[in-house]
Amino acid sequence: MLIAGIDEVGRGCLAGPVIAAVVVLDPERSIEGLADSKLLTAKQRVRLAEEIRSTALDWAIGRCEASEIDRINILQASLLAMKRAFLSLEVVPDLVKVDGIHYPPIDVPGETIIKGDRLVAAISAASILAKTARDNEMVVLDVIAPGYGFSAHKGYPTKQHTAALKKLGATPWHRKSFAPVRLLNSD
Repeated sequence: MLIAGIDEVGRGCLAGPVIAAVVVLDPERSIEGLADSKLLTAKQRVRLAEEIRSTALDWAIGRCEASEIDRINILQASLLAMKRAFLSLEVVPDLVKVDGIHYPPIDVPGETIIKGDRLVAAISAASILAKTARDNEMVVLDVIAPGYGFSAHKGYPTKQHTAALKKLGATPWHRKSFAPVRLLNSD
């Protein structure tokens, strides 16, 4: 039985896309050290991401941009990113396991698992791929939109980020529907 794991990253950010990953691990090739991406160092995530991409039977990334998040809301955008990732697979799994409580609109049986990124290897792998992909994008965005500190906080609402927002205003990559960004124009 082939199992796909799905996870997303970036739901709580003020800027950048929400990114989902799906991974179908090879049952014959285990990967040591898989864990929830939040519990790993950046160096561990990068090393594991390389190993996942080279040993998994299949994997894919899906995304929703800030403008889509503003239009359909973060939950729907997260589910759409998951669906986009899943539809990019070449290998069709028998079962899908998704981190959290919401199942994306896909036509394959599956289940949601709270803290699945800590309990299911395929979800851990998806967590790592999603996190490294999004972190890399935020480093690039830091070059495109300097002054916000995207490479440090990755778009999350830190003191540095909110101070930069107040000073510089929102970029096209900011989620205008999120309160800290939306409220900038109401001051």
